[in-house]
Amino acid sequence: MLLGCLLIRRGIGCRVLEQRAAVGDHSRSIGIHPVALEIFSRLGIVREFIAEGCRIEFGRAFVNRECVGSLPFAQCPPPFCFILSLPQSRTEALLERHLRSLDASVLVRDAEVTAVESANGDVAVTYCHAGEQAASTANYVIGCDGMHSIVRRAAGIVFDGGTYADAYVMGDFEDRDGNTDACVYLHQDGLVESFPLPGYRRRWVVKTDTLLPECRREDIVGRVWDRLGIDLEGGECFMPSAFGVQHYLAETFVKGRTLLAGDAAHVISPIGGQGMNLGWLDAWRLAEALAKRRESASDAALIDYGRTRRTMAEKARRRAEFNMRLGCRFARPRLRKALVKTMLAQPLAGHMARMFTMRGL
Repeated sequence: MLLGCLLIRRGIGCRVLEQRAAVGDHSRSIGIHPVALEIFSRLGIVREFIAEGCRIEFGRAFVNRECVGSLPFAQCPPPFCFILSLPQSRTEALLERHLRSLDASVLVRDAEVTAVESANGDVAVTYCHAGEQAASTANYVIGCDGMHSIVRRAAGIVFDGGTYADAYVMGDFEDRDGNTDACVYLHQDGLVESFPLPGYRRRWVVKTDTLLPECRREDIVGRVWDRLGIDLEGGECFMPSAFGVQHYLAETFVKGRTLLAGDAAHVISPIGGQGMNLGWLDAWRLAEALAKRRESASDAALIDYGRTRRTMAEKARRRAEFNMRLGCRFARPRLRKALVKTMLAQPLAGHMARMFTMRGL
């Protein structure tokens, strides 16, 4: 939907086919980084997001239960010296509202793509809409359709990667303290992360030894109590889930009339909250490239998009892996503690703040 907004703003006609019939109600990805807020600002919609979200201005690091340092995001370039926390359901609803304000007909919900084929130099997309078969023909098809992208598979683009051994449980809990700091606990028994949400809620993410078949409230409450001595027992838990972690990267983001962005192009670990924002950065650069393609009638801008964004996705993957490794058991815990303290002290603190807010991607 963001890509649709960006294309329309540039005078490029498009149609957005969305398989889901309505906005989901799950909080899912919550972190909106400054680089994404800058895009929203250029679209004139950033105030709506900030009004609904929760500003995270400090990150605090713990080794076991001891606070070893903090990372103030005020060290980041203005004007967005914070990470905005907002449930993905609200993010999606705000983007949909803006997209429909630009063109009420561009978004087609309940549209499941079934085939993508070449058609006389263009591309034809067949889809099932509300039980009826429909089709569209366009100059390009852009796969923003996730890890199992039918667009990518139709183009025969290889998607290399695999599954990490890491597994987690996650849930949103009532939190009446109103603390807006992000907290990362590097505990000897496994990583615990805690992030504020609007409406006096807090997201808890807890590393587990194995992937649980399902997540129950007590799977989170018990581990947080055992590791941190923090009691979540009295608060309601919203949408508990268990998840594994994967990494995949498309062989190319550009093949003929097929273009890829977001999770259709790259899947990285969610630890660090880069994935959703990385897709938005793809959308921004792809809209730029398509505008240049229209002006120059040359594929050079699209080729450059594919090359540079693939490089950035690989860079983001390495950052996410670094975040995960910090949360694993260390053979020498004192060394990890010293490393984290060094990372959060000057002169490295400013660099770490920019890295954790996705500068350079």
